[in-house]
Amino acid sequence: MLKIYHNTRCKKSREGLQVLEESGKDFEVREYLKDTLSEKEITDLLQKLNMAPIELVRTEEKIWKEDYRDRDLSDKELIRVMAENPKLIQRPIVETKHKAVIGRPASNIEELIG
Repeated sequence: MLKIYHNTRCKKSREGLQVLEESGKDFEVREYLKDTLSEKEITDLLQKLNMAPIELVRTEEKIWKEDYRDRDLSDKELIRVMAENPKLIQRPIVETKHKAVIGRPASNIEELIG
């Protein structure tokens, strides 16, 4: 089953949700700011995304710039920071059983669900 990690206040996330709705496929919505991800869930997503933790961080967020930008954080520490501050996680993310993509642009989602 498809799953979208969604932020209702984000235009790109809403666009990603629309792609899934129009696909006719079954999917689950997880509002990750309300239902936060554990460190293990973030680690699993990173494997499906084939990304390093820093690539998943929204480095333009105020909290990143003020609290973390100038620190030399390990991958494990970055994952902990994202678990504690879900606003820092790129969005939307769409996940299948074996793969995931960041849905910017929305065509990434279309390629995933093909």
